[in-house]
Amino acid sequence: MEPLVRMEHITKTFPGVKALSDITFEVLPGEVHVLLGENGAGKSTLMKILSGAYEPTSGSITVAGQTYPRLTPSLSAKLGISIIYQELSVINELSIEENIFVGRLPVKRVAGVTVVDHAYMRRRTQELLDSLDLRRSPATLVGDLSISEKQMVEIAKAIAFNASVIIMDEPTSSLTDAEVDKLFEIIRRLKAEGKGIIYISHKLKEILAIGDRVTVLKDGTYVGTRDVKGVTMDDLVTMMVGRELKDKYQANTDVHRTGKVIFEVRNLTRRDGKVKDISFALREGEVLGFAGLVGAGRSETMCAIFGADPIRSGEIWLHGQRLHIRSPYEALKQGIGLVTENRRETGFFPNFSIKRNAAIAKQLKRTRWGGLWGLVDERDEQQTAEKARTEMQIKCASLEQNITELSGGNQQKVILGKWLASGVKLLIFDEPTKGIDVGTKAEIYKLMRSLAENGIGVIVVSSELPELLSVCDRIIVMSEGRISAEFTAEEATEEKIVKAATVGAGASGGN
Repeated sequence: MEPLVRMEHITKTFPGVKALSDITFEVLPGEVHVLLGENGAGKSTLMKILSGAYEPTSGSITVAGQTYPRLTPSLSAKLGISIIYQELSVINELSIEENIFVGRLPVKRVAGVTVVDHAYMRRRTQELLDSLDLRRSPATLVGDLSISEKQMVEIAKAIAFNASVIIMDEPTSSLTDAEVDKLFEIIRRLKAEGKGIIYISHKLKEILAIGDRVTVLKDGTYVGTRDVKGVTMDDLVTMMVGRELKDKYQANTDVHRTGKVIFEVRNLTRRDGKVKDISFALREGEVLGFAGLVGAGRSETMCAIFGADPIRSGEIWLHGQRLHIRSPYEALKQGIGLVTENRRETGFFPNFSIKRNAAIAKQLKRTRWGGLWGLVDERDEQQTAEKARTEMQIKCASLEQNITELSGGNQQKVILGKWLASGVKLLIFDEPTKGIDVGTKAEIYKLMRSLAENGIGVIVVSSELPELLSVCDRIIVMSEGRISAEFTAEEATEEKIVKAATVGAGASGGN
C-alpha cells in the first residue's frame, strides 16, 4: 500500500542542539499511526516539519508520489495535511463557521461584485457539525464552547477541505472519558474513509485502544516501529525510556494518622458558589490527592486557596497561622505555590526567557509594594535559573531561549523550578502531568514524594485515577462543589473513587 506521506532521513539542527537525526516515518491510508516518545524526543519538531512550520536541515518528504525537500504551511495544507495542536488554535472571538473558513472564505459574484458566500459557509458548516454530532449553531461564538467542542471545531476545519492526513497532538489531554470515547468514534470514521491519522499521546492505554502502528522516538533519534497489536504498555515504556518505571511512590501510608497538621482549610465557600463548605487537613510527610469529575470543584478549590478567585467565607491555616489571601501575589508571599492546570495560559510568561520564568517567583516574593519595588536582580536571576536547570534536569540549548521553544515536559520543569526557588511551604499540583511523557511523570512523582518528606505540603489534583492511586497517601473526592468521600491509600480503588464522584456527597469513605 502506498503511504499517504513518507518522511525520509529527516534531520533538524537548531543552534547548539540537534533536534532530529535521520528520522524516517510514514502514514498509510486508513491507519492511526501513533508517534510516541518522552518530552523533547522530537515528535513536535517532526510534525512541524510536516506541517511546514519548520524547514528540515536535510531529508525529504513524499506526498502523493511527489517528493519535496521542504514544505511551507500553505503547500502542506494544499497537499491535504492538517495539524490539530494540543494548544488549540481556534479564535474565540469568531463564530464556528468563521473559524472553519478563516483564511479560506468562499466567494460568489453578485451583480458583478465578488462577495463572501455566507449561505454556503453556513450550509457547509452545518453539514460538518452534523457529521461530528456537535449540536451547535454555525453562528455560535467559539469562545462559548467547551474544550471538547473547540476540538471538534478543529477537526471540522481539518475535514472541511478534504485533508487526507490529520495530525492530532495530545487530543485527549483536556477531555472526559465520555468525550474521549466520542473522539475515538470520529477517528474510526475518518479511518474508514481512508484518511491517515498521526496520533501523538502519552496515554499508553489510549494508544493500545486506538492505534494501528506506533513509532517511538528518543532524544531526536528513531527507536523503532511496531504493530500496536503486538506490544504491551511495558514494551512501549522500555522503548521510550530504556528502563522499567515503578508505579508506587508512597513512603508512609500511615502518615495521615500520625503526622503533624501543617495545612488546614475550614469551611471554605467561594463567592460564586462553585465550592461549598470545604474542610480538610494536610499532614507533614503526606501527599494529598483530590479526585472528581470535570466541574466537581477541585481546581476551583485550589484557585480559591491561591487567591485567584474570591471566597465568601472560610479559613486557611498554614503551620498554625491563619492566612488572609486576596490575590496570588499574597499567596506567594505567604509560601503557597500553584502549578496550574493550563501551563500555557497561566503557568508561565510566554514572552519571557527560560531564565526569567525560572526566577520570577523568587524575585516577586522578595519585592515590596505589590511587586513594584525590587523585582530585577540579573545576577540572582542567572544563578537561580542555573540551579533550576541542574536540579530539574531541564533540556535546553540556552537559558536565554524563549520558554515556548521547550517541550511540554521541560516547560513544566521550569514551572516547578520556579516554585521551588521561591521557597514554598505548600505546593499545589493541578493536573501536573497533562501532556507529559512517562519518564518525566516518574521524575515529577519522585519530586512530590521528596517534597513531602522534607516537610513541604503537597496537594495533587488529577483526573488520572492511576496517578492518584500510585502517588497519594490519601484521596479526597469532590462532587458538585463539595467533598463526597475520603479514602486512605489502602482503601482507595478506581471503582470507589468513581462511585463517590458520580453519586455525590454522602458516598461512604474512610477517614
